[in-house]
Amino acid sequence: MSSVTTVDARLPREFFARPSVEVAPDLLGRYLSFGGVVLRLTEVEAYAGELDPGSHAYRGVTPRTRPMFGPAGFTYVYFTYGHHWCVNLVVGQEGSASAVLLRAGEVVAGTELVRQRRGLVRERDWARGPGRLGQALAMTKEHTGRDFCRPLLGEPIDLVVTEGEPVEPRQLRIGPRVGVSGPGGDGTAYPWRFWVDGDPSVSAYRPGVVRRRRA
Repeated sequence: MSSVTTVDARLPREFFARPSVEVAPDLLGRYLSFGGVVLRLTEVEAYAGELDPGSHAYRGVTPRTRPMFGPAGFTYVYFTYGHHWCVNLVVGQEGSASAVLLRAGEVVAGTELVRQRRGLVRERDWARGPGRLGQALAMTKEHTGRDFCRPLLGEPIDLVVTEGEPVEPRQLRIGPRVGVSGPGGDGTAYPWRFWVDGDPSVSAYRPGVVRRRRA
């Protein structure tokens, strides 16, 4: 667990200043620490901003998506389905609006906090899915735009991403994003979901649904 608490083990901004499809698989096995809880990331999805119809930033800058257009190393937290907060890490170059959605993780520290937040559910389900992950971390709108690569300068560490335990290539699996349709209607044109093979915390796959206008 030394990589969780050692400042020197933080991933630098340069790590995140790459295309989302490169950063996303490299995040698997890394540790994200926030507010006394540490997750080992096991499932993520890449989004490519204005080049990606599945991205919130596809149609340009809005008050909600503004953090995505900034430099890498900041958070983008959004509300969905009326009660879920989803956590993204902004990546790529400033203006690209690229991000990686954190879909699932294994709780490796702060279990009592997560148990209180998640209630009577199985441990494998504590952060299994982006809404559950957000609840396990207790991250909301107030945490969007947080710089997790900033110089510490003696400040308390409230949000960091550290080296953790990067997965081996044989453990990596790749497929279409969950609930995101594409040109073919099933999302397979964007195989930008990455997960750790066989890990129980990984969420179930659900294909996107194409909504057609009524005649």
